[in-house]
Amino acid sequence: MEAEVARRRRAREAAEYYGSEDVPRRLEEALNALFPLRPADLYGGLANYFSKFSKAPVICKLVGRKVLDGVGRSVLEVEIYCIIKNDEKRVCSTVISSHSQILENALSEATEADEKERNDSVNAAVEWVNESLNTLLRDLKPTEQCEVDKILGEYFTKKVEEEKEIQKEKEEEEEESTSPLPSSVPPAAALSGGKKASALCLAGKTVSGAERPIPPAAPAEPVLRGSAAIAATSLAVAKAGATISHVPLYLYIALLKHDQDSPKELTMPLPMVSLLNCGKFSPGKLKLMKEIMLIPPVQLPLKKSIERILDIQREVVKLLEAACKGQPSPQLADKKKSGAHGAGKKVLPPAMKRISHLGCLVTGFDNLEQPLLLIQAACNNIGLELGTDMYLAINCAAHELMDYNKGKYEVITGTFKSPYEMVDLYVELTDNFPAIIALVDPLRKEDREQWDNVCRALGAQCHLLAEDAATSVPSPSTEPDGNLPKCSGAVLKYLNQTKVSDLLELTGLLHGQRHITTLGSPDGESSDDSLVDLAVGLGAKFLKLGGLSRGERVTKYNRLLAIEEELAKNSRLR
Repeated sequence: MEAEVARRRRAREAAEYYGSEDVPRRLEEALNALFPLRPADLYGGLANYFSKFSKAPVICKLVGRKVLDGVGRSVLEVEIYCIIKNDEKRVCSTVISSHSQILENALSEATEADEKERNDSVNAAVEWVNESLNTLLRDLKPTEQCEVDKILGEYFTKKVEEEKEIQKEKEEEEEESTSPLPSSVPPAAALSGGKKASALCLAGKTVSGAERPIPPAAPAEPVLRGSAAIAATSLAVAKAGATISHVPLYLYIALLKHDQDSPKELTMPLPMVSLLNCGKFSPGKLKLMKEIMLIPPVQLPLKKSIERILDIQREVVKLLEAACKGQPSPQLADKKKSGAHGAGKKVLPPAMKRISHLGCLVTGFDNLEQPLLLIQAACNNIGLELGTDMYLAINCAAHELMDYNKGKYEVITGTFKSPYEMVDLYVELTDNFPAIIALVDPLRKEDREQWDNVCRALGAQCHLLAEDAATSVPSPSTEPDGNLPKCSGAVLKYLNQTKVSDLLELTGLLHGQRHITTLGSPDGESSDDSLVDLAVGLGAKFLKLGGLSRGERVTKYNRLLAIEEELAKNSRLR
């Protein structure tokens, strides 16, 4: 008797529970809807029908761990776990590369110090993710990107304030433990000669009236240890939101950019593909060209563009190998005879059988024209015209070339140019090689007057892009022009405390000011290809990924090809 009463009570409670959730009515609707269809998998059909009534997934766990990038350096990976239909499921992960540049030809002490700093930073980021951020983001929907980024921004601000307090306490302790300097020691202002003193004055050199002092190098932007946790978590949440929304990441970013209005068409960014590395640490005398990059014509499909670039790359290698055997190209021999672009100079250097971390061939040259003539000859050999069928971009990395004792850039070993002379050099170079349509970091960011001059001289025919001047994404609350010298646009890198919302706002501001947005990969890359989706979704004009010779970089080109194919298939490719 008692068992019967308990059974009836449970039946009554069950009816009330299911009734409160409207299950009987919805079950009847599901059965009526599926009966005419008679699906082969009836229970699968029922599961699909009822899935739209399930609760939205929420974040239940973040997992941060240390992994390795494409050159064996420590980087941060963040995994997102969500509660989906009552079960905890791993949704996605993302890997954020380090902000630090790869040190070439550095002393072992410097390399070890850099490695320690990077490991400490990654360890701190792992701690942020697994402890504080794991708690702060729990139970939030991964589709609430703005809310997530707001929490991440507030947390980062709090950590910055904590670091300032720590530094302040350290400085106070040092002041207490250090005795005051003798009165005979001149103050810093006297040593520097006031606010207008230059690095030349500090070096004990006088500056003639003809040579104006250069602005000193701006101090490096401080990077808070652990800040990679912010960028990695924000991007991982965006990827989780895209996965749960059943759309690719690039479309999810585009929806965020357009306030959830699905764009009818998307434009593929033009790839800047690194071909040659002949910069400061290359074996030749030429230092100015850290990367010589190929840019395909706008109208050429990406698949054909990559094939064309690979053809040029193979021909360049053939010409270099022929030069090693003492068999110069007939086209280059003709150039030498005709006296064009540096007659009488050695045209081809010995080829270096080494691929740089940027994914391109490392080789040395003795003057500015040699690598450009080499590429021109390679194009001619396979029936292409440089300047029509393929264009050039040069990453000058001028900030690496400044000799602060001389106040000049060392463009070729033993050849120095003042910032004013650099402008004339670029004008002459682009006049001789009109296929050059972009210069990256042609000057230091501190040489703002010369940025103005080179923009006036070349702005109509050549994109002048700031990369070192835009190593971090500035806050959208500040005007981009306040962070950049006068230029055509910026090469943005998704690093440190950058959030997806920051990129959305900033690219909107840059587009509004008719600046070019270029997304670039850092020195040490991982196999995470999210950067490509970000570039497509944000509508970037260029995508700077490095060369076609390292797996972690080729992965991104493969992703770019897949997106183009998908957009073309869905008739959404502009």
